[in-house]
Amino acid sequence: MMDNEVLEFDIGLGGGGEGEYDDDGGDIEHPMDEDELGDSSGGGGVGDGGVTAGIYLPEGDLSDLEPCEGMEFESEEAAKAFYNSYARRVGFSTRVSSSRRSRRDGAIIQRQFVCAKEGFRNLNEKRTKDREIKRPRTITRVGCKASLSVKMQDSGKWVVSGFVREHNHELVPPDQVHCLRSHRQISGAAKTLIDTLQAAGMGPRRIMSALIKEYGGISKVGFTEVDCRNYMRNNRQRSLEGDIQLVLDYLRQMHAENPNFFYAVQGDEDQSINNVFWADPKARMNYTFFGDTVTFDTTYRSNRYRLPFAPFTGVNHHGQPVLFGCAFLINESEASFVWLFKTWLMAMSGRPPVSITTDHDSVIRSAIIEVFPETRHRFCKWHIFKKCQEKLSHIFLKYPNFEAEFHKCVNLTESIEEFESCWSTLVDKYDLRDHEWLQAIYSSCRHWVPVYLRDTFFAEMSITQRSDSMNSYFDGYINASTNLNQFFKLYEKALESRNEKEVRADYDTMNTLPVLRTPSPMEKQASELYTRKIFMRFQEELVGTLTFMASKADDDGEVITYNVAKFGEEHKGYYVKFNVLEMKATCSCQMFEFSGLLCRHVLAVFRVTNVLTLPSHYILKRWTRNAKSNVILEDHSCDVYTYYLESHTVRYNTLRHEAFKFVDEGAQSTETYDVAMDALQEAARRVSQAMQNEGRIPISNGKLRSHVVNDESHANYTSACQEECFSQHTSKDDLDTNIRKLLNELECANRKCEIYRSNLLSVLKAVEDHKLELSVKVENIKISMKDGI
Repeated sequence: MMDNEVLEFDIGLGGGGEGEYDDDGGDIEHPMDEDELGDSSGGGGVGDGGVTAGIYLPEGDLSDLEPCEGMEFESEEAAKAFYNSYARRVGFSTRVSSSRRSRRDGAIIQRQFVCAKEGFRNLNEKRTKDREIKRPRTITRVGCKASLSVKMQDSGKWVVSGFVREHNHELVPPDQVHCLRSHRQISGAAKTLIDTLQAAGMGPRRIMSALIKEYGGISKVGFTEVDCRNYMRNNRQRSLEGDIQLVLDYLRQMHAENPNFFYAVQGDEDQSINNVFWADPKARMNYTFFGDTVTFDTTYRSNRYRLPFAPFTGVNHHGQPVLFGCAFLINESEASFVWLFKTWLMAMSGRPPVSITTDHDSVIRSAIIEVFPETRHRFCKWHIFKKCQEKLSHIFLKYPNFEAEFHKCVNLTESIEEFESCWSTLVDKYDLRDHEWLQAIYSSCRHWVPVYLRDTFFAEMSITQRSDSMNSYFDGYINASTNLNQFFKLYEKALESRNEKEVRADYDTMNTLPVLRTPSPMEKQASELYTRKIFMRFQEELVGTLTFMASKADDDGEVITYNVAKFGEEHKGYYVKFNVLEMKATCSCQMFEFSGLLCRHVLAVFRVTNVLTLPSHYILKRWTRNAKSNVILEDHSCDVYTYYLESHTVRYNTLRHEAFKFVDEGAQSTETYDVAMDALQEAARRVSQAMQNEGRIPISNGKLRSHVVNDESHANYTSACQEECFSQHTSKDDLDTNIRKLLNELECANRKCEIYRSNLLSVLKAVEDHKLELSVKVENIKISMKDGI
């Protein structure tokens, strides 16, 4: 080695935390002892759990790069850069261990650079023993003694005063050196390329792929994807400092114009800003009508900063996406999501949704469990399918049928057992049982596979079709090239477009009549209650009943179980449990629980049991044309005919249910048969007598004909009946006759009251419809005026 020759190295050295070093004289600094952050090597046989036996020496001819005592450097930085360059060639990472300062002026006069595996982690430090560590880092220090010590001379030069060459752990091979922390550096040229690709909307993973291709391998890039991600985050943060003020100015202006405009900022508005949330008055009002199910979408990357724009959306009564609020997420930590969800919940009056759909993300899931413990959480199935195409691209190319089989396994299985069996067969067939990503999504299948989720309301009309609300509200307006200057103009255009589509759907529902495809009173009833799109979906199910047969499978006295299947496909049947007395039915397909509309299987059972109209508890207001009305109408009493059909159906089914039980018991023997026949004859005589005595309201053309009763004549009639009642003989027969007359009169009065009540509700409904029609016209006039301007 060249004695006393000054070596100049101007390259930088990435420092780590500092350890301990002692010497005589001067003040010794003992910096905080930390393992290397971001050191992801772990390869090349590096022992992380303890000291590896034996001494490991650098191999090869390194005489022109190996340090030795007496070497001189122009500066401390030059010595540090030299040792780091040597470490890169040999295969280890370095850090600064300790320093010594002059007592005269406090200047550093001695430094020690060590192998990153020097010393041991102190697990009893104050900063760790009093708090819980959620994700403890792996142990990387194994007590390695390799080091380089330098001292400053009176001439200002730095000279090597000590060098330990031997390591007690394996060294990292050349193809893994780029993973070591002190050797991970982003060059100026790489920074320029990252900036250009980031501005084009590319993410860290795609940028790293481009860099690897450009430089000819990951080892030649000189840094990892983590470093690229951190650089992009810091770059984005610097760029945002000015432009984020545009967002705040807009939100302050909107709040000043309307105090019901809600916005919140995490952090200090005048200093560091983490996340921003806002919800306009219309979004908050929409949530009161349609807030039963929510989609939170973080897949938008709306601008050149790749700043996640995250809207909260739902589904309105036309099946259209509707907005519940928006957020800009500068920080995507769990704490940030917790803050965001709590803030959104406060803006929505503290009422959590029944269900929420998000991207497949463990951080978001943890936040939802904390803020919405009672809400059913679902991962977006279509995002998982999209990711599947990326993770299993080699399988898709090699096996063209795999995609169809995968979709069939997820979407078309009817039970949990069938899904699990189908999945097991699929992964074995294509040798994917050890595929890490596939096993990860299978472990969370309860949160995205439909068969596990059908018992919860998600407002989706079909399990196999993608929900319009997911990742679609701002499609066509906001994309990767949108900057913050353009954002709010495009945001407002998207809102105007969605509002116009809702107004058009309201107009079509109120002013056009659907084509009825059956003579069923239920279809007519649904056409008058549901919005146009929802009615068309219900009509599909109703017409679909014509291809199904419902046969009784079991009867326990209260609930009848039907097997509903297409002719010749009884093995593919669905089971419907029907409680006749309560008029409640549940189907094994669980379509009503999932979408809020009755399936064709339940409707087929209604057909064979003479249920002619929809029971009121199967009509969700959120799907009706009155979904946004504050007037609560009892839909089953909206017209007299519907009320008559429903009550008649209840009586008919109850009698038939009891009669079947009577017949089964009466046919057991000759004796029970004779008793049953006598009872039936007696029952027939009494029913005939009751019909003769009953005062009925006439029915004409299937409609109830109401009679206008003069109040004075009715009062006179009632008084005369009372006088006649008390003047008659008090014999038992006379008393029975009078009681029957009074009961008939009471029933007649109750029916008339029901008619008046129904008429009043019909008037209220007509008023509400008229108000809605007027609002539609006003909105159309506003739109035409805007177009004219």
